[in-house]
Amino acid sequence: MELNTIKDAFDRVAKKQKLSCSKTQEVIDQIIQEIEKALEKIQSARDPDSQLDYKNSLSDLRTILKDIAPLSQLEGTQKELNIALSKYAKLLEKSFNPDIAKAYRNIDFDAHIVNQIIASHFYRQGLFDIGDCFISEAREPESAAALKSPFLEMYEIVEAMKSRNLGPALNWAANNSDKLKQNGSDLVLRLHSMQFLEILEKGGRGEALKYARNHLTPFAFNNMAELQKLMACLLWAGRLDSSPYSALLLPTNWDKLAEELTRQFCNLLGYSYESPLGVTIAAGVQGLPPLLKFMNVMAGKKHEWQTMKQLPVPVELDRDFQFHSIFVCPVSKEQSTEDNPPMLMSCGHVLCKQSITKMSKNGTKSFKCPYCPSDIEATKCRQLYF
Repeated sequence: MELNTIKDAFDRVAKKQKLSCSKTQEVIDQIIQEIEKALEKIQSARDPDSQLDYKNSLSDLRTILKDIAPLSQLEGTQKELNIALSKYAKLLEKSFNPDIAKAYRNIDFDAHIVNQIIASHFYRQGLFDIGDCFISEAREPESAAALKSPFLEMYEIVEAMKSRNLGPALNWAANNSDKLKQNGSDLVLRLHSMQFLEILEKGGRGEALKYARNHLTPFAFNNMAELQKLMACLLWAGRLDSSPYSALLLPTNWDKLAEELTRQFCNLLGYSYESPLGVTIAAGVQGLPPLLKFMNVMAGKKHEWQTMKQLPVPVELDRDFQFHSIFVCPVSKEQSTEDNPPMLMSCGHVLCKQSITKMSKNGTKSFKCPYCPSDIEATKCRQLYF
């Protein structure tokens, strides 16, 4: 699909719309101007001795408005706009499949889990009222509202950071320092470093040095280079923005720090950093075109599509959506499944379970590895987990 063609068509419609709007406003302004002139003339002739004929004034106004001919001036631009809109609609219909339901399959899923995913998505965005409304209208039990509490705390911390208030973030990090350390996160150090810079900028050298002794000293052994850079900042108190360390004051550092806190917060809760609903929709947008193309080929065979256990066509997704390794057996050319998992042979090569079972005659005899001269016994093959 050529998106540039669609963009050009849209630009043409927008240009025609602006032209039509401008022309319409011009005609309206002319009409208003003539009416105001007529009113001014009538109002100035309120003297009883005035010989002004109101009927003639209105007749003159009607003639003037007719000469302006608003309809004839507007019809041309409006006709051009309608033509451009008609062509644009046809181009969209040609470029995009209007019925994406063709790629839908009847799949059993847990409505309760789906509702939780949707509600969590709203809570992640700080849309707590919408999340509460969704849970209420979906008739989920009150226990589902427990999803809100942790995200509410996270949202309050991140909002405070946007105001350059690190107090809530430091308190949360202190309460979870052991877990953060187990995850290999340096979030606590980064928060204290940012707080040190804030104090240095606002409170001065003495207060910043005191803070460093109390909160940064424990990190000295493993982070000496970073702490040395922070200590050098003391020499530039009050003018840090013109120092060699001015990059430490970039606003993007706050954004990155908030992102890392959000990531670690979700991690400790057992949630993914990205919204599952957002990831699913984004992946679906990429996977939809080949499925729609396949369904156009499979027109009239809807039943076969509904009974397929695996997708009949490859659906390529970006690396951002590849969370698990995929193994295709080199012998059977089939993708591994839970019932047919990849098996590691004693020689180090991998085949699917069904291929090993078939080649070993249900495990009754050894067989040659397809890639090396090793003799393989099915009983010594181990399931491989990616």
